[in-house]
Formats: sequence, structure tokens, C-alpha cells
Amino acid sequence: MLRRRNVLTSLAAVAASALPLAVAAQDKPKVVATFSILADLAKNVGGDRVEVTALVGPDGDAHVYSPTPADGRRLAEAKLVVANGLKLEGWVGRLIKSSGTKAPVAEAAKGVQPLKTAEHGHDHGHTDVDPHAWQNVANVKRYVANIRDGLIAADPAGKAAYEANAAAYLEKLDALDKDVKAAIDAIPRDRRKIITSHDAFGYFQKAYGVTFIAPQGVSTEAEASAKDVARIIQQIRREKIRAVFLENVSDPRLLERIAKESGARIGGKIYSDALSGPDGPAGTYIDMMRHNIRAFSAALSS
Repeated sequence: MLRRRNVLTSLAAVAASALPLAVAAQDKPKVVATFSILADLAKNVGGDRVEVTALVGPDGDAHVYSPTPADGRRLAEAKLVVANGLKLEGWVGRLIKSSGTKAPVAEAAKGVQPLKTAEHGHDHGHTDVDPHAWQNVANVKRYVANIRDGLIAADPAGKAAYEANAAAYLEKLDALDKDVKAAIDAIPRDRRKIITSHDAFGYFQKAYGVTFIAPQGVSTEAEASAKDVARIIQQIRREKIRAVFLENVSDPRLLERIAKESGARIGGKIYSDALSGPDGPAGTYIDMMRHNIRAFSAALSS
């Protein structure tokens, strides 16, 4: 009997010691990001102080996402909502309104100089602004600052932690930016032309000097016309463009057809609008950018 009482006493002590941890977990500010790339940035800035979820998960397409009732409940419980802005998530305003959430919205791309779609060859689709600003690492530094400021406003007690986390992550982004530039510099200039599914790399093109050609516009909602496809096939043949890349958020059949008819080879899968799962090659934003640049370098340098 005594032994049993000691066991019960020990279990009670363990449970009591675990209670503060459970309460702490419940007390963490809940941050809801609209899609996986933003969720990763929020996790890096928020660290252990916050609980981050993404509405559009790995390999999901934020352009065409349809929110669920569960998404509304997540927003209702949120302390902060992180959205890209630049007209990417056309559905998020309606979701915020219907959820009744009181959480402020941190617009990650606030302050970024937006590209107009006509600046890189497309003026079709549902928007005149290119929302894919994260494809330039320098812009992501602005994203990080906006997320940091949003977290501090929502949770002032965490100010020092958020500032330290953001500073550490910005150093990693500086190193990433240098590596991307070095990798592009190693590719012969006349080979720096790439075909992708949709026009998601305009900011990458402007920042790093690679030309991207896509049959679809900046939104995956826009259908590629037969005229666009024929024009790209002719361009590939004329300019001897070496590689076609499949995006994780797009149907591969269109680019497979373009590759077959043009003679260009498929350079592999790249990640444009969403991360891979955590065990994949692009489980974080930094991993995504490094994976893409390795794929570009391998296809264009050989």
C-alpha cells in the first residue's frame, strides 16, 4: 500500500510540474499566416513564444484557395494574422470579416516596391501587380521587419525576443542573398533563360538577372492561351532555351507538352508559391531558395 501511495504521489508531482508547461503552451499567442512561406518567416521571428499555423499548407496554391469553416475558427482565435498583400490572397478579406476576428493583420509585403505585371511581359490575369515579392531575398528582409513589428504590437512582452530572433534571421538572409548572386554569376550570361509554369519569378529576374518566360500570368487562375503556348515554343527554339521547370503548385501537363514540342529538357521541380512538406527539399524559405538556385545552376551551367 505504501509503495502504491508513493507511486501516486510521484505521478501527482509529475503532473503538477507539467501543468505550467501546458498552461504556457495554451498562453502562447496564436499567429495565423495565409500560406506556408509566411508561416515559416513568422516561426523564425516568433520563435518559441508563438504558435504559428498556415491556412494554405505545403504545396498549396494561395491564388486559388477556398477557405474552410475551420479557417474561420483559426482566425477567430488568432492574436495576429500575417498576409502577403499585393493582391495575392483575394479571399482573405472576406475570411477575416466572416470569422469576426479582432486580430490585427500584418501585411508582410508592406513597403516593398511592387512590380507591375507589364514590367515583365504579362498584362493578363486578375491583377496588375505581381505579388511574388518573396522571390527577391532583399524583399523578405522587409517581410521580416513587418512581421516583427506586428508581433511586438500584438505581444509587447515579447519585444526583446522578437527583435533578437529577427536580427539573427536577417543575418541568414544576407548570407542567402550573397549565395544566390554568386550562383547566378557562375552561369554563362547567354544561358540565363528559364521557362516556368506561371509568372512567379519577376522579382527574382529583376534582382538577379535571369530571364523567366511563362505561359500563364502572375496568377495560376489565368489560363494560358494557345497563342501564348505557341509563342513560347517558338521562342525556346529560336533562342535555344535549355530548360523547363515544373512548379510544385502547378499542373505539370502544360509544361511537359511545351518541353516535348520545343525540345527543351525538364530541369526538375522548383518551388515558387509554397514550401514543400517539412521532410522535402524546400521545407523552409531558405531551403526553398537554395533548392531552386541549385536546380537552375545544374540545368543552365551544364
